Amino acid sequence: MNEYNALYALWKEKATDPEVAEGLKAMEGNKEEIKDSFWTDLAFGTGGLRGVLGAGTNRMNVYTVGKATQGLANYLNVHFIAPSVVIGYDSRLNSDRFARFAAEVLAANGVKVYLFPELMPTPVVAWAVRELRCSSGIIITASHNPSKYNGYKCYDYRGYQMTDDAAAETLGYINACDIFGGVHRLDFEDGQRLGIIMMLNENFLNKFFSLVKSCTVDPEAAKGSDLSVIYTPLNGTGNKPVRRILKEIGLTDVTVVPSQEKPDGHFPTCPYPNPEIREAFNEALKLSETKKADLLLATDPDCDRVGIAVLHEGEYQLLTGNEVGCLLTEYILSRRKAAGTLPERPMIVKSIVSSDLASAIAESYGAEVVNVLTGFKYIGEKMVELEQAGEPERFQLGFEESYGYLSGMHAKDKDAVNASMLICEMAAYYKKQGKDLVTVLADVYARYGCWKNSLFNFYFEGADGMAKMAAMMDALRGNYPTELGGKKIVRVTDYKTRKEYDLVSGAETDVTLPKSNVIVLQAENKDKIVVRPAGTEPKIKIYTMVQGRCMNCAGRQTEEYRKEMTRLLGIEE
Repeated sequence: MNEYNALYALWKEKATDPEVAEGLKAMEGNKEEIKDSFWTDLAFGTGGLRGVLGAGTNRMNVYTVGKATQGLANYLNVHFIAPSVVIGYDSRLNSDRFARFAAEVLAANGVKVYLFPELMPTPVVAWAVRELRCSSGIIITASHNPSKYNGYKCYDYRGYQMTDDAAAETLGYINACDIFGGVHRLDFEDGQRLGIIMMLNENFLNKFFSLVKSCTVDPEAAKGSDLSVIYTPLNGTGNKPVRRILKEIGLTDVTVVPSQEKPDGHFPTCPYPNPEIREAFNEALKLSETKKADLLLATDPDCDRVGIAVLHEGEYQLLTGNEVGCLLTEYILSRRKAAGTLPERPMIVKSIVSSDLASAIAESYGAEVVNVLTGFKYIGEKMVELEQAGEPERFQLGFEESYGYLSGMHAKDKDAVNASMLICEMAAYYKKQGKDLVTVLADVYARYGCWKNSLFNFYFEGADGMAKMAAMMDALRGNYPTELGGKKIVRVTDYKTRKEYDLVSGAETDVTLPKSNVIVLQAENKDKIVVRPAGTEPKIKIYTMVQGRCMNCAGRQTEEYRKEMTRLLGIEE
């Protein structure tokens, strides 16, 4: 009998949770579903867990959540005296249930729990870890994934995602735990009565909003502005916080998309609640037919990412995460320089897959640019380093091309409450000058050159898909291209081997950033192509960063890179 069939039989015997038991019964006789549900355990890494809801070891359910939490509790009890954890959750299916279940497991292990009484944005939980001086934090979310997914994201005591070492040690405790016999639970009401589970009140959030508001670049920019905004929280956690912060900075013309206002983990009008894609704006665009707005604003379900569409010459134009990151870089640095509030040696921190245009902008204002691996925890690490050096004021902006931004030291994770405020403030400031953000972006290109940054995603589901992606990366690693799109490749940086290879001189140098399954190809004209498997989804990502005389030229070059990279990787389109 295959191991996954044996696990299926064990779960049918041991799993008493009604929802899980029903799922096990429904898959009976379906060999492929049983295999996919049990062929492996959900991987626990620096981002915690993420997977499809359902029954099985490779699914998000109370048993996999319980086992992960027991492992986390064991880790915390080894490393902390009187450990504590703050827990939040989003609008996804079972998020509130998983949060409550995790609280019961932690409480049974002597770990004090602070639980939010209602759904809460991810950045609020990241902030609360530090504010409450907790040992860790948990947010139940799958970010922008479709509704069939949920996840379990862990923070360390510094308020950013677990480090590799901490995650690996926690995984060891998780693997040593019997999923049915080794997970301890204390009844939730008993935990409250004993004072080991505490519910946070609404007043606790006032400080968070005060800190976010203090991140305004120009406190007067939004006041008295006639900027109009249509906002959609995509049935997630952003509704109350984003509306509150926009009101506090003085924006009055904010309309919320009715069909996507209330929390709903089914995401009925937006199967892919991801502000990176145009479909996320469909309902906002429908509303704009009867009420034109200067800006369409969308936050993902856990409100750590934000996307925008700008009304330009009568049409709405979506801006990418890179474009917004570059606009914010220009706005923050230029306005603070003009106001005399820009500190000495200001710093912008961005991921290696984010636009080098931001570097050109930052350097023109004398700002240092720090490039880090993908994952906002690496930006958080740099922020903590600045705090420890007594230089927190140097931090101006951290961003990733995947629509994540942060401009304040209040949190150590991307924050769409903060970013929504800044984007609207920026749009209001430029509107007073008679410009929309598309026009401002054109001004930026005119000053610094045209940069086209593109991302191509290729999905590989299931056990076979993971093996395919691993084989693709290994094949590329064993045969780096020397030419792409008619351009000579002069340098390869492989973050898995932690080596940089100069293909012209043959020299090899060590890479200082942490180990990661990422390959960067740099062309002779400074174009870059980056390849990496996604950290939380079954897909390979190809990023292209192209500088050209015009956008059309850069677009043609981008297409050449895309075609040749898919051929090299053996991807069928």
